[in-house]
Amino acid sequence: MFATFSILFVFFALGIPAAIVLIPWSIVTKSSSAMYRIGMAITRLGVKAAGIRVRIVGLENIPANTSCIFLSNHVSNLDPPILCPLIPGQTSVLLKKQIVDIPLLGIAMKLAKFVPVSRGQSREDAARSTEAAADALRSGLHITIFPEGTRSTRGELLPFKKGAFFLAAATGAPLVPVVVKGTTAMLPKGTWKIKPGLATLEFLPPVMPADFESREELMAAVRASMEAALAR
Repeated sequence: MFATFSILFVFFALGIPAAIVLIPWSIVTKSSSAMYRIGMAITRLGVKAAGIRVRIVGLENIPANTSCIFLSNHVSNLDPPILCPLIPGQTSVLLKKQIVDIPLLGIAMKLAKFVPVSRGQSREDAARSTEAAADALRSGLHITIFPEGTRSTRGELLPFKKGAFFLAAATGAPLVPVVVKGTTAMLPKGTWKIKPGLATLEFLPPVMPADFESREELMAAVRASMEAALAR
């Protein structure tokens, strides 16, 4: 449990004071960039304190100076804190609405244009989430989405939700598939006991929505790319 205690200690000991200072600063300056940079630095420090090492592959596949939609597999609660700080620039995230409702943390996420999504949401709610994500892309941010919608317990890709592909078709933003390996063993679903280890994060070549005639073809291309990388 030492690794779990270490990461939580960093997040709480540094994150709460940073939020108390940086949330009002972000409101006054109308910019979340300082809060985001410091928040990601704290996240990286917490991951390192837990004894988690990260091997990065394929950074050259990320289009330069372009807002992208990053689509990652999801096998552990460690995936977001490992992935998000390593995405160049600033990324918004589609995440569960319950997380955005957490006091203080939720305020920071709203300022950073994180997009809440409810499980089983109505068509109107889905349209609002898509528009909020499109607005984040138009403002120069990336969007990070875990298209399976939940964690896979055995490492295989679960069926994809369609929201990310509606967003890609509506905005034309490049889709950058990402595969995370190694986090299942460090923090499997159903436990909070972290085991130190090595995670591999691989950014795959971008998939362009304009190259496909339908959202279904686009989704199939992204899935094939991720499945091939996971099989390697």
